[in-house]
Amino acid sequence: MKKILFLILISLSLSCNSTAQKKENKETYPITKTDAEWKAELTELQYYVLRKAGTEPAFSSSFNNNHLKGTYICAACETPLFKSEYKYESGSGWPSFDREIKGNVAYSVDYNIGIARKEEHCATCGGHLGHVFDDGPRETTGLRHCINGAALKFIPKKND
Repeated sequence: MKKILFLILISLSLSCNSTAQKKENKETYPITKTDAEWKAELTELQYYVLRKAGTEPAFSSSFNNNHLKGTYICAACETPLFKSEYKYESGSGWPSFDREIKGNVAYSVDYNIGIARKEEHCATCGGHLGHVFDDGPRETTGLRHCINGAALKFIPKKND
């Protein structure tokens, strides 16, 4: 039983975890800045995740336990990316959503761990967000957008 649990934990950590990409993203986005400008505007962790395609440690984001209503936006350019009603508890260690705000997330493929994974970027600034997998809630989209909390800011919904 311990062996099975260990294997499950290892596979979960590998499903979202990656090292910084070795290639630069060649896409062009509406917001472009120099490396120095991004470094000046972002925290060290935000820069690592958003600009170098890094991954924050599992279970380190305060957004894992955020149950407030509102919108998750790009930490670099404030583009709305995910609504709180799309968020669910995946147990992966990273904030997870079953869908994105259409048109605000771009996709590419990375091979950083030796297999193809669908990588997510902010469609406005190109910031690395995380990856999307086909193991999400079947009753909705079946997708798990596994997102680094460092790539996000949260805007609470105002009371109506």
